[in-house]
Amino acid sequence: MDLTAKQTALQHAAAFAKKNAVMLVAMAAAAVTMLFVPPDGAYLGYFDGKTLACLFCVLAVVCALRDIRFFSILARRIVRRFRNTRAAILALVYITFIGSMLIANDMALLTFLPLGYFVLETAGRKKYMAFTFIMQNIAANLGGMLTPFGNPQNLYLYSRFHIPDAEFFSVMAPHFLFAVALITVCCLVFVRPEPLSLPEEEIAPDRRRTAVYLALFALSVVMVFRILPYWIGLIVIPAVLLFLDREALRQVDYPLLFTFAFFFVFSGNMARIPAVSGFFSSLLEKSTLVVSTLSCQLISNVPSAILLSRFTENYRELLVGVNIGGVGTLISSLASLITFREYLRREPGKAGRYLALFSLFNFAFLLLMLGFAALVTR
Repeated sequence: MDLTAKQTALQHAAAFAKKNAVMLVAMAAAAVTMLFVPPDGAYLGYFDGKTLACLFCVLAVVCALRDIRFFSILARRIVRRFRNTRAAILALVYITFIGSMLIANDMALLTFLPLGYFVLETAGRKKYMAFTFIMQNIAANLGGMLTPFGNPQNLYLYSRFHIPDAEFFSVMAPHFLFAVALITVCCLVFVRPEPLSLPEEEIAPDRRRTAVYLALFALSVVMVFRILPYWIGLIVIPAVLLFLDREALRQVDYPLLFTFAFFFVFSGNMARIPAVSGFFSSLLEKSTLVVSTLSCQLISNVPSAILLSRFTENYRELLVGVNIGGVGTLISSLASLITFREYLRREPGKAGRYLALFSLFNFAFLLLMLGFAALVTR
């Protein structure tokens, strides 16, 4: 291999590592624990097949809907109805809220952040870009808490603890409504109602494909809610997409699925190490809510949910903690890293200002959400 080829290979490897850092960390963590707990038959019990299958199906269908621009077309039509900057930004944030409940927080951001940029750049209101992206990011993290498939950690905990549907919504609804109120107040306070106009753009999605993909999405939802066995969707959804949109299957976030698998191994092995098991169990007995929230700040919300679920049965506080813990540090949620990357793509050289504003709002939200949760869960 010549020098140029080696340099190209190293560049590709570096780009892959940067893009999939969380997956590689999960793989390394799993490998280290395998030194203490050698592979055996118990490993098969680590994996939650239903979580992985449902997550794959939801991601695949959402990718197909994105390919026909279903979400962006719908969102643009909604935003164009508002004639001032404050109302438009509120609409963008609410759309992200709703999107995160239906298509998962990461996918909602990848879909609606470009729309936010389009609206502000076209209307000459780029001064609100950082604020809008941060509010959309917080909306994605906290909006996704309301449904089992809104945040990946929800899907896992919902499946692992067999949480009844009514109980899931009753636990998360107060925190969701409080988050909506906080974000609404922020937008009303920090954005002026300046006049705003957007160009008309009439683009219609493919009606036939839209109908089919929405039917597939409905199928994935009933799978999550245990109305139909998950293996039905695992057969039907890939089969349909093989004919209508193979690219959607290629676009699925497979590193996220592998991240789950690696953390299943990591958490399963950690639970079999007596010293580790005793430490986490005693820690969580003091306050599952606080420990899970703080854990997200250090190792992100998905790995926190998978790891801590091995050491406590208090799934109500764990569920709340790993959701509100999605705000805070830049690494508390993969969604936050996605937002940071998308902002720098459009506003290079402004990382410092963005991070300062991000930290100010996120830690304020974290403290308020944690305080509210402490009152509600008493």
